[in-house]
Amino acid sequence: MSENEPLILGIETSCDETGVGIVRGQTLLADAIASSVEEHARFGGVVPEVASRAHLEAMVPTIRRACETAGIKPSDVDAVAVTSGPGLAGALLVGVAAAKGLALSLDKPLYGVNHLAAHVAVDTLEHGDLPKGAIAMLVSGGHSSLLAVEDITVGVEPMGATIDDAAGEAFDKVARVLGLPFPGGPYVDKAARDGGDALYVRFPRGLTSQRDLERHRFDFSFSGLKTAVARWVEAKRRDGEDVPVNHVAAAFQEAVCDVLTRKAIDACKDRGYEHLLIGGGVAANSRLRAMAEERCSAAGIAVRVPRPGLCTDNGAMVAALGSELVRAGKSPSPLGLPADSSMPITTVLNS
Repeated sequence: MSENEPLILGIETSCDETGVGIVRGQTLLADAIASSVEEHARFGGVVPEVASRAHLEAMVPTIRRACETAGIKPSDVDAVAVTSGPGLAGALLVGVAAAKGLALSLDKPLYGVNHLAAHVAVDTLEHGDLPKGAIAMLVSGGHSSLLAVEDITVGVEPMGATIDDAAGEAFDKVARVLGLPFPGGPYVDKAARDGGDALYVRFPRGLTSQRDLERHRFDFSFSGLKTAVARWVEAKRRDGEDVPVNHVAAAFQEAVCDVLTRKAIDACKDRGYEHLLIGGGVAANSRLRAMAEERCSAAGIAVRVPRPGLCTDNGAMVAALGSELVRAGKSPSPLGLPADSSMPITTVLNS
């Protein structure tokens, strides 16, 4: 780590995690997170107003904690980066307002960045410079996307996306059907690992038929899978039979991971890329990581996945993208930077 590298503070508030990360160059110094997930659990999903209020309460303490962990003062930073979209409008507003106030008071440049692009950039903190040419697969509660990335500081090219439910959303809904807690991803993963048989029942793989591939080769659909699981479980209960939760969780998870990895490898082959980057909360799933490693190895493709703690929403990823933009000499965002809940993935820096 060189003292000449930029020191960036990143703020993330796109959903229910208040994240503040501090990065010097590509070295992570602090990653402080305050989660409001327990406040949402009783509702079975994220409540936007509750998330916004939690961000307001957590913002200053989380910034303070990150600075203490990194051993710096706020005035030491070279720039402030913040998620300006996409995400929940109210939640984004809290982070953007805090970043503006911090940048203005410190007289530091402000970089409003794309949440999805930040999920790609966070890999630099674990594995160094991104390859010149890679497919990024982002899988989370709100997004399932395949992106072609030549240079993250210039932009990304969308290749495919979910046409209905994102993978993470399907995990949450299937968990609810199985009586597992919210958020569903970690609990479905654990249930599958605890003796689940992925071959117990074969659930459908959306958009994988020859006809679908002609129109939606790189797109995803998990709504039909979610419905198939729900109907299978309902039929069992209607017949008075016990539902084998572990087996259903494993079979559902297998279907999701099968489609994700199959299409990601196809995208790599289509572009002639030898690297696959995986990010987003679902990238923490143990079966997805194992299947991606196994299938990519057989296809001669190198897989880069950050450790699970960096896959979920955090401030480190925002700081990482901010650092890449500063190092590339990109101009900062204006102080009139908006919070854009539908910010397109093609916009990496809101300027």
